[in-house]
Amino acid sequence: MPDHATGETGQVQAAQLYLAQSKAAQLLLSVLGGRSLDAVLAEADPDLIALGRHLRAVCRDLCFGVLRHHGRLKAVLRPLLQKETQPILGALLEVAAYQLLYTRTAPHAVVDHAVRAAGALAHPAVGGFVNAVLRGLQRRREELELAADGTPEGRFSHPEWWIRRIRRDHPQHWRDILTIAQQHPPFTLRVNSRLQSTEQYLAKLVDAGLPASRIGVHAVLLETACPVEQLPGFAEGWVSVQDASAQLAAELLDAQPGERVLDACAAPGGKTAHLLERTTDLHVVALDHDAHRLARVEQTLARLQLQAELHCADAGRLDDWWDGQPFDRILLDAPCTGSGVTRRHPDIRWLRHSGDPARLADTQRQLAGALWRTLKPGGTLLYVTCSLFAEEGPGFVQSFLANHPDAIHTPPAGAVFSDGWVLPDARHDGFFYASLRRLPVPA
Repeated sequence: MPDHATGETGQVQAAQLYLAQSKAAQLLLSVLGGRSLDAVLAEADPDLIALGRHLRAVCRDLCFGVLRHHGRLKAVLRPLLQKETQPILGALLEVAAYQLLYTRTAPHAVVDHAVRAAGALAHPAVGGFVNAVLRGLQRRREELELAADGTPEGRFSHPEWWIRRIRRDHPQHWRDILTIAQQHPPFTLRVNSRLQSTEQYLAKLVDAGLPASRIGVHAVLLETACPVEQLPGFAEGWVSVQDASAQLAAELLDAQPGERVLDACAAPGGKTAHLLERTTDLHVVALDHDAHRLARVEQTLARLQLQAELHCADAGRLDDWWDGQPFDRILLDAPCTGSGVTRRHPDIRWLRHSGDPARLADTQRQLAGALWRTLKPGGTLLYVTCSLFAEEGPGFVQSFLANHPDAIHTPPAGAVFSDGWVLPDARHDGFFYASLRRLPVPA
């Protein structure tokens, strides 16, 4: 568990804890109002930097932690709230409740600073209310947590519609999927095989005091996350941060030297880079419709000393970018709900709606249908989503095959796969993969 009030300057940090609580509550209010956590944090970063390195880290941890446990925190606090609470106070109470239930921060410090934060955010008069709620949580913790376990949202901290959908689509694994989503994600690296072997980089990690283990062809799992600046050779392009499930894309696409390859939704560039790292003499065209995100692809390739043909365009609008030359292979990392990566992006579960899987499945089918026209006969389109909803996995494959008689589906093989799924575990995020080959034209 994180410890928010310790360190070389622990007393100063503890005395300023209310600043982190206040800022976290404000950011969470924006997220729960419909904005992504990444966007909210990016916008607030100058203010967070002004808080100082430690408090900035505390504030970010509070945001991630509250969103991971938002459903349970609401359920635990609900019996303690006798009337409707101002939204900002509700967010602050969740921040403090998260600290009391899930961190080692001293309980008296949590309560005292939350009272101070309430006065700064709302009105000094509400301090007594905040104090009473949090003291009540401390006294009745066991009773309140037991009651929270009696509701699906309180037990699993996901919306009820989400829980029902995961249970329907993964009847043997739904509890594990929802439980794993409450944990911190693994910190996984991809070794740049153009510059060194995985074994060589593991040795460098050992020398740097960063214990790690190999878990894939180029994947290395660190025991403890660290800033990328501490990774040996990060600036020189020796290694990148990328989940082990995402690293399977380049291996499954298996592009060969001399081939023309499309990465249709390329940002932030990890899969594009991996394609180029593992295969020499490859012509990669990388698209993204967002210029800012495409710039991240360019930065990633520059750090790794790689080159690709970049276009800012909507992959589905062929007239805007396609020159008519067909591709040997296409990687379609399609826009999706992100339901397989909520461990990394806990805001997703609270921002999505029950109609989103079907809506996004329509987008996926339209994109794949358009890109199919750019694929050579005999070529392969690898369909990828970081989703665990059936509409965006097997449902897509079934629909695509029904509408494209010249397509053959080959499920990926390997111990990590289950009917195309990579189910989340201690080493992997949740993904779905489908390899679709276009039949050659009959002679």
